[in-house]
Amino acid sequence: MFFLPDLETDSKKTLDLYLLYTYIVFMNLTEKQQAVYQYLRAYIRERGISPTYDEIRRHFGLRSLQSVQKYLAQLERKGYIRIPERCRSRMITLVEHGGSTVTLPMAGLVAAGSPIEAIEQQEFIDVPEEMLGSGEYFALKVRGDSMVDEGILGGDTIVVKKQATAQNGQTVVALVEGEATVKKYYRKGDEVELRPANAAMASIFVRRGEFSIQGVVVGLLRRYERR
Repeated sequence: MFFLPDLETDSKKTLDLYLLYTYIVFMNLTEKQQAVYQYLRAYIRERGISPTYDEIRRHFGLRSLQSVQKYLAQLERKGYIRIPERCRSRMITLVEHGGSTVTLPMAGLVAAGSPIEAIEQQEFIDVPEEMLGSGEYFALKVRGDSMVDEGILGGDTIVVKKQATAQNGQTVVALVEGEATVKKYYRKGDEVELRPANAAMASIFVRRGEFSIQGVVVGLLRRYERR
């Protein structure tokens, strides 16, 4: 859930227009990693200290403390928390994000629906630095609604890490016969399913050589306009 800040209006203005960007920075986390991070954040905000490993284990119904350590290590590796030496659980700290931005090229338009031709553009956009890791990144404007159940809407801008491979379940930008689309990636032998996140739409099935992965989606920028 994302909360928009209260914005004061100027009664003298004839146009009541608010523009802001909502940064969705959790797309490089799995659903369970997101849940653990959000639990840590809420717990620390309420009590001023972090939970014990056993509290985390009981909250999520995990069988062992090793499972807790695994999730915490993943969050630390991705830059969301810091774990002190000797795994002192009450000393887990959150890494606060914000401030710095990086300018990325807008590579064009991508379909969240049927593939459409990628449009080269000479535009740039600033994105939060914490959304990026190592490697090369670019941004694309989304058109269509086939990924709405993943929270990707028409008009959004997706941030993409440039790479030619992906793991099953990742959201990718792919070229199918020279046309660009954003879908969930699933490989089954020589066949690849590009699956929409919209029950009303059908998957695209391709074989090796019929498509190429351009990158993996790691973030989303949304322009919120209120009139």
